[in-house]
Amino acid sequence: MKTYLKQTALVALAFTLILSLGSCEATKNANNKQKGAVIGATSGAVLGAILGNNIGKGGNGALGAVIGGVVGGGAGVLIGNKMDKQAQKIEQEIPGAQVVRVDDGIVITFDENSGVYFDTAKYNINAASQATLDKLANVLKEYADTDVLVVGHTDSVGADEMNMTLSKNRAQSVTNYFVQSKGLSAGRFTTNWYGETAPVADNTTAEGRAKNRRVNLAIIPNEKMKNEAKQQAGE
Repeated sequence: MKTYLKQTALVALAFTLILSLGSCEATKNANNKQKGAVIGATSGAVLGAILGNNIGKGGNGALGAVIGGVVGGGAGVLIGNKMDKQAQKIEQEIPGAQVVRVDDGIVITFDENSGVYFDTAKYNINAASQATLDKLANVLKEYADTDVLVVGHTDSVGADEMNMTLSKNRAQSVTNYFVQSKGLSAGRFTTNWYGETAPVADNTTAEGRAKNRRVNLAIIPNEKMKNEAKQQAGE
């Protein structure tokens, strides 16, 4: 299990790339079979889907180094096809989850309305959340050649330090559930947390705060999948 501490320069750079590469909705929503190598050699769109609109403010990790580059060419098409099928399976198994295919990855967002719930100031995985995570664990077992990033966020209510710790504890609770309760390999998981520094909605409204209290999971192809795709494509 890997945990990355404060390194924000790469994340800020990735955000610059998001602005230049991720503005077109058609491109962001296209699957890899459609877009091929359009995005290029970064996973900025994955970062944007996880971190929202305020990446440059800080955080607890250089997720770009974990996500790595997008695989282009024929290998990218093969990987994209596999990731498309996995995303579709997740949508079928967990109808409430927010599932987005970006670059070579799948970004899943669980907030208060989509399947993983935390009581106020708590981070334990309750029964309702277990039911959702059990379904996702089954998909992860079926598609074993992927790695998973688990990223915790909070709204802006409360002290910054408290929120950072809360987001850390919630993200680690999700990772620990997959590893300790569901038997998934710890080596597949990277856990990260951003407290209140990466909102995706307006913290001045109750609806916005509910969206910001979230856990993101990014599912990405591991090196085995990438290497096999390159061999199959003759690259």
